[in-house]
Amino acid sequence: MTHRTLIGRIQYLSEKPDRFGQERGREVFAMTHHGDGSRTLTAHCEIDDAPSVIRDVSLTVDSQWHPQDCSVRLMVGGDFTGSGWFRFSTHEAECETFTRAEGRLRQRIGLAQPLRCFGNHAISSDGWLMNVYDLAQGIGTQRIERALISSPDHRGATGPTLFQLSFGVGYLGREKITVKAGTFDAHHFQVLAPDLPEEHPPYDVWTTADGDYVMLKGRVTGYMKTYYELISLERVHGG
Repeated sequence: MTHRTLIGRIQYLSEKPDRFGQERGREVFAMTHHGDGSRTLTAHCEIDDAPSVIRDVSLTVDSQWHPQDCSVRLMVGGDFTGSGWFRFSTHEAECETFTRAEGRLRQRIGLAQPLRCFGNHAISSDGWLMNVYDLAQGIGTQRIERALISSPDHRGATGPTLFQLSFGVGYLGREKITVKAGTFDAHHFQVLAPDLPEEHPPYDVWTTADGDYVMLKGRVTGYMKTYYELISLERVHGG
């Protein structure tokens, strides 16, 4: 068999005092590692908090984790918000989208080098984003310049369009953690994104330490006070 596939589920929970531990959303994802080293992530994401958000994404990266293409479709408050296709080459990022607010859009952004990461707001994709940290440098903080995301909104509830930003990733070391899906060896990261139109609170992320960067749990502090946890993980194909 030339590929292997993981299927998992992530639960979104609130940590606000008046609704601590209450479910506020959910995500089902599949990760396929292809024979040529590339990987594809598909995810269906639901946020219940009004206005509700339903997001369907598909992202492929090459063997070096450079984004190749992505599609994003958004429903907000039960209504269509936007749908877009993104493609990334060595020297260019482009997208073709149609949104309820802007109509038909085409964007092209020049790149000095292959894009290191593309954020599409799926929580499972947030785990993948942590591959940008050079673990050979050990514990510390690294700044990622000229990343791209599909929406500057904290819930990813606008667009989709191309938005540029830089952000910091801190590495706090390896830990053994237990979540509903089981016990795992994990990397612990922290994301700092002050360049968004509205500053994002610190975001702690734990991923598997096996090279797949499966999102195990995440916690956003500040006004958001939200928690994400992997509740199931199944290897359905491959070794």
